[in-house]
Amino acid sequence: MSTTPTPARSPVEMARAAGDTRLSVEQVSYAHSANPSQAPLFTLEATSFQAKPGEIVAILGPNASGKSTLLKLISGALAPLSGRILLDGFATNVLTPRTRAQRIALVQQESPLLFPARAWQFVLQGRHAHGRSLRFESADDLQIAKNALAQVGAKELTDRWMEQLSGGEKQRVILARALAQQPLLLLLDEPTLHLDIAAQIGLLDVLRRLAAENRYTVVVVTHELNLAAEYADQVVLLQRGRCLRVGPPAGIYQRDLLEQVFQTPLSVEFTSSGRPRVAILPGS
Repeated sequence: MSTTPTPARSPVEMARAAGDTRLSVEQVSYAHSANPSQAPLFTLEATSFQAKPGEIVAILGPNASGKSTLLKLISGALAPLSGRILLDGFATNVLTPRTRAQRIALVQQESPLLFPARAWQFVLQGRHAHGRSLRFESADDLQIAKNALAQVGAKELTDRWMEQLSGGEKQRVILARALAQQPLLLLLDEPTLHLDIAAQIGLLDVLRRLAAENRYTVVVVTHELNLAAEYADQVVLLQRGRCLRVGPPAGIYQRDLLEQVFQTPLSVEFTSSGRPRVAILPGS
């Protein structure tokens, strides 16, 4: 009696089967051009990495390196030129908008207020993907919004008007709206932009705790070297559309490499916890 041999599975497939891989970015590339008959204005070369539930991945690089483009590809808002991006085994760019919003929450650099809203009303917008058409929010929706505010340490802001909040307070409420979507994957584009140091650390402390407690996979675009070093489990280092390195911060933060990418003389030291710390050299 003959049997058909089982096809060999790739490392990505085996990791997914074992429940280890939540997000898989596989040889993804992209090209943007204002005119299809002309050369691309920007190209993101083949990029790959995997992330598990509970992990924070930092996409790091200078301006115009492709960070936001890669984040949009991961979100499914852009379709890759080649390769694929899988979230729990499903390609993100072929999900319906509703399903995508149920699984992926994207916090962009700017979240303009379309109309005056209190914090709880703003957070409740995150429930739209889970609702039925032509219906008001349910008691469950209101409770989820309330819990999301509590999760980010913003319970006391519930009845405050959004335009009255400080930068740090507003960013926490925006994060709470993303949590109200109850996603598998949290994507954040420069979430600490325009925040002071205390607000930056407070926000990333919340992200670290949420990732661990709720098993979110978190991908953060940032240009903040030391914040990425302190909070990220993995770093994806980009330069001019090329993925130079992927790995833990301790392996990526090499002085020569960072000086090449950021075009600035730097020093790199390691703390007692093994995390790298970067400083700009005096006189540079």
